[in-house]
Amino acid sequence: QLQLVESGGGLVQPGGSLRLSCAASGFTLDSYVIGWFRQAPGKEREGVSWIRSSGGSTGYADSVKGRFTIARDNAKNTVYLQMNSLKPEDTAIYYCAAGTIGSLLKNLYRYWGQGTQVTVSS
Repeated sequence: QLQLVESGGGLVQPGGSLRLSCAASGFTLDSYVIGWFRQAPGKEREGVSWIRSSGGSTGYADSVKGRFTIARDNAKNTVYLQMNSLKPEDTAIYYCAAGTIGSLLKNLYRYWGQGTQVTVSS
C-alpha cells in the first residue's frame, strides 16, 4: 500500500525553526516529484515547495523563499522541509505529496500524506 507519512510538526515561537520529514512506504520516492503543501484554517491548500526526483531542481512559494529549504535523501526514502525564521502566518497543517511534475499546483499530485500540524505562536 502506497503511503506518505509526515512528521516533525509542533509548536514553535516566532523566529524559530522546525524540520518536517516525509517518509514513504510501499514505494520509492526517487521516482517522484515531492511537494510540500499547507492549509490554514478557513483557507485553501497552497503549495510551499517541491523537489524533483534527482534533487537537482526545486521550487518555492514566494512567501517562504529564503526561509524554507527542501531536500531529499533517496537512500532513506525521505524528503525534508527545513523551516527557519518561522512566522505566525506559517501556522497550518503541512502535507507532503508525490507527483510527476514539479509544481506548486496541488491537482498535479497523486499521493498525499495525512499532514502534520505546525503552530507558530508566542
